[in-house]
Amino acid sequence: MSEVAMIPARAPFSIALFTGVVLALPVCPTAATGQSGPSEKPASDAWERIAPFFSPPEPWAGQTGDYRSPLVFSDGSPVKTAADWQRRREEIRNQWHDLMGHWPRLITEPEVEILQSEHRENFDQLRIRFRWTPQELTTGYLLIPEGDAPRPAVVTVYYEPETAIGLGSPNRDFAYQLARRGFVALSIGTTEATAAKTYALYYPGLDNAEVQPLSMLAYAAANAWYVLAARSEVDARRIGIVGHSFGGKWAMFASCLFDKFACAVWSDPGIVFDEERGSVNYWEPWYLGYHPRPWRTRGLITSDNPARGLYPRLVADGRDLHELHALMAPRPFLVSGGSEDAPKRWVPLNHTTAVNRLLGYSDRVAMTNRPEHSPDEASNAQIYAFFEHFLQASPGGGSGE
Repeated sequence: MSEVAMIPARAPFSIALFTGVVLALPVCPTAATGQSGPSEKPASDAWERIAPFFSPPEPWAGQTGDYRSPLVFSDGSPVKTAADWQRRREEIRNQWHDLMGHWPRLITEPEVEILQSEHRENFDQLRIRFRWTPQELTTGYLLIPEGDAPRPAVVTVYYEPETAIGLGSPNRDFAYQLARRGFVALSIGTTEATAAKTYALYYPGLDNAEVQPLSMLAYAAANAWYVLAARSEVDARRIGIVGHSFGGKWAMFASCLFDKFACAVWSDPGIVFDEERGSVNYWEPWYLGYHPRPWRTRGLITSDNPARGLYPRLVADGRDLHELHALMAPRPFLVSGGSEDAPKRWVPLNHTTAVNRLLGYSDRVAMTNRPEHSPDEASNAQIYAFFEHFLQASPGGGSGE
């Protein structure tokens, strides 16, 4: 069945505040009350499956490497209290936006057009269109399970939206599998840019971008959050995000820069800069190395093919992505690591664990590992258990106030 309809936005909902730090964070059941934190709650079956992955293995336990601590202000003074962290958090966030370019105004009252609908298994699949940047519309898929509402929800991000609904490579069908498990899922992707091999989003245009493309992808995902939050079927306090590879980078930046995502899974994006890994390629012009065309030749940085744009400046200034990870605290996240995110990535992750410890939380940072870059059945089972625990285990939830 096909139809065309316009969906009005729902009235804004109130965001509960995290006790101890005045942050406009969303509330998900265990993120608010804590698997380990100010208010304990019983472990879920899903928790039993993922609990081992919240502790780094030897020899990475306690190691923080040469990464600059997020718990030090730019003037060198230490972060000692939760109130200090709130100020430091704003400092980090503002510095990165100043470097990457500031977002346009968020589209908080989206108009969504339903292009087609069909029923699959235990959910309805709506093909929808909405504005995800001030100039651009995107087409994606909204999967709505049968049964009682409101439900938890997840945004899935990739090169195009069809893969996540089960029409692409195996083990990347996150939206489909989550919908089968009772989550509302919104699958989005950069279809046109992928076809043009420009991959990301450019604002205000491809030849005069004022925002780094990876940050602009995060902005688009934030607007997708509002699409989900406007649905009566969705509990807006319990919306997560997941992506693999390119989508993993996208999900990471979106969840770190947009506080309303309750939790996140980043599948093997390369969570920090690593110039020895060709797939951890933040220097490319569609990520953090934007420069006017003609673009550098794709590939590793060499003397004949140097990085350009913002990326070399970030490296020269001693910045790395662990600073953005810290913005997640105390929201939980899982790194579903493969070839690009081996166990040694616990070294930068330990910095976010330290932030959570200061705030009185544990079991907020997790990493699983597999040998290959591609996700597999085992890694995906861990991803779904993570979402089941942090978004679905206690549908009533708690405010954490």
